[in-house]
Amino acid sequence: MTEIKLKKGEPVDKALRRLKKKLDREGTLRTVRSHRHYEKPSERRRRKEKVARFTAMLKERYADL
Repeated sequence: MTEIKLKKGEPVDKALRRLKKKLDREGTLRTVRSHRHYEKPSERRRRKEKVARFTAMLKERYADL
């Protein structure tokens, strides 16, 4: 469970922003959203292949920079 300690005199908005950043870094929300519905193994494989193709394309595009 992710926790954020409220500092003395810190606005709640700022603490909430810190919490959101921490959740994003840990990937907590991403895993919760991915578990909302069942993903077939073929869909999971297709999604991962798509991401791999995209990252490979970016690496190739920016390799000479």
